[in-house]
Amino acid sequence: MKDVKVLGPGCKRCETTEAMVRNAAERLGIDAKVQKVTDYAEIARYGVASTPGIVIDGKLVHAGGLPREEKLEEWLTA
Repeated sequence: MKDVKVLGPGCKRCETTEAMVRNAAERLGIDAKVQKVTDYAEIARYGVASTPGIVIDGKLVHAGGLPREEKLEEWLTA
């Protein structure tokens, strides 16, 4: 199971990113636990200055802006 965290304060881009992650995991048939992290202290622990951020299995893979679908699929299948 992939452990995915979407980091962000709850803005529209963060909500869209969370939906993109969930949709990609479902489309790829990947069992993923997706969490939305809004706590600024926890977001800062990952070194994210620009949201949304995506952390997969403890590794920061994206920060700032919406991710590209191809990259999202690549991160989820790695």
